[in-house]
Amino acid sequence: MQLKELSERTGVSPASIKFYLREGLLPAGRSVHATRAEYSEQHVSRLELIQALRRVVGLNIAQIGSLLRMADDGVPRLELLAAVQRTVLGLNEVSTAQGDLRTPGGDAVVRTRNWPDVPSDARNSLNAHLARMESLGVRVPGDLLDAYSQAVDAIAAVDISATTAPDDVNELIMTAAVGMHLHGQLVLKLLALAQASHAIRRYEEHA
Repeated sequence: MQLKELSERTGVSPASIKFYLREGLLPAGRSVHATRAEYSEQHVSRLELIQALRRVVGLNIAQIGSLLRMADDGVPRLELLAAVQRTVLGLNEVSTAQGDLRTPGGDAVVRTRNWPDVPSDARNSLNAHLARMESLGVRVPGDLLDAYSQAVDAIAAVDISATTAPDDVNELIMTAAVGMHLHGQLVLKLLALAQASHAIRRYEEHA
């Protein structure tokens, strides 16, 4: 298909498509003329991914470009999924200069849930958050961490089984990024409803 048809298929303007081509987010089409190229279903898939990352997840062009370059370079899936998680969930806000962060609570969670005892952006982010809560005088007792970690462990098992299935790298990023974003929001909304429901029950009982 030519540029016009690609634009019609995806709803992306020709100007935006040309911008993505210049920025390297979209691979060049097959040249059929000095000023004309043909595009494939892979270009449709890539454009749909770019639009989802921008409009649904809210990533900027630099963030999207970084993920797509990793995908095009053929990095291992685990590394790619870690990069998607780091970008979508904002785990890179924890400075890598801080190194491997450790807290008693974080270490206890890893042991209790039998999670791999390895450094990661996710673990650093958790430990940084626990340290911040402690510095603000907000207690995080072991039974609370146990209850929270047990709940999210079950959620994560379902999420990962879904996100590692696709063979196509565009579909993999789409499923992982959109899933992490929307599933994370779903968990927060469910938690808010549960908290509200428990509060209503408690205060109605004492009314």
